[in-house]
Amino acid sequence: MKEFDTYIFDLDGTLLSTLNDLAASTNYALRWAGMPEHTIEEIRMFVGNGVKLLMERAIPNGINNPKFEETYAKFREHYLEHNLDTTSPYDGIPELLRELKRRGKKLAIVSNKFYAATQDLAKHFFPDTIKVAIGERETIRKKPAPDTVLEALRQLGASKEGAVYIGDSDVDIMTAKNCGLPCISVLWGFRDKDFLIQHGGTIFVNKPSEILGE
Repeated sequence: MKEFDTYIFDLDGTLLSTLNDLAASTNYALRWAGMPEHTIEEIRMFVGNGVKLLMERAIPNGINNPKFEETYAKFREHYLEHNLDTTSPYDGIPELLRELKRRGKKLAIVSNKFYAATQDLAKHFFPDTIKVAIGERETIRKKPAPDTVLEALRQLGASKEGAVYIGDSDVDIMTAKNCGLPCISVLWGFRDKDFLIQHGGTIFVNKPSEILGE
């Protein structure tokens, strides 16, 4: 595996195993609204492009449902209180980040999770290794637009040359392409290899240490 100067990571499904907490908050909001709940596997296929789209997919008739905004607000309220209930880094991720930092690499998180949750999770799990963490905001286009990745590079003082984007979904592959960056697709996240290949994935790792070439 080629060594890069800058590593920009997706969060959910890449650094953190967040599916159970996302599912719990989704189903909490749906129960509150009297709507049908979903299985973990259904919610796995809903995630990957921000929590608003997750809720659009989970709520009957999506954004056209008259209770959409209230239900989405209930999700956000619950998730901000419960996003650490079962969430944890994938095996090998803390060691990967520490080694990259030891080697002098620049590290950032870019997520379509809303900004407050992205910041909270980064500070909680990676306070010593990742200082730049960018989530969804109304003032900047979310992935797969290049804006948040380019903002991360700006905050890091890094250029696109020597940078790589690492994620687990088709959105991440599209994001990297739109930024002109190579993309490493991880196979421990929310999408399998066949799905990623169908959406343009070409570089794959089965475990975090492979990013270091091990």
